[in-house]
Amino acid sequence: MASLKVIPAPLDVPVAPPVRRPDPLLRELLGETLRSARQRQGRTLKEVATEAGVSITYLSEVERGHKEASSEVVGAVTRALGGSLVDLLTDMTVRVVPPLDTVAGGAEGLHAVA
Repeated sequence: MASLKVIPAPLDVPVAPPVRRPDPLLRELLGETLRSARQRQGRTLKEVATEAGVSITYLSEVERGHKEASSEVVGAVTRALGGSLVDLLTDMTVRVVPPLDTVAGGAEGLHAVA
């Protein structure tokens, strides 16, 4: 039986770097996270906007990533959703970098608020 000769791969073969998707705009990530939390709770724009003390139109524009909300507005909307800024930032981070331990529960964040 003839033996097979193993030929090593050349060391100078270029290897493509891993493809890294671009980071989302902060206002878009914020808006997606707020909208997702609101919809999971089954609440309307009107309900959350009224409780947060902002207009429905403004909250809608924030959720669509068209407006840069002030920290005061972000805090008010987050509280209206029953969460904290830490919850919001955790949820935003999880959207960009999924948790390593999703089976064990990971971070609770705004998605835990019912």
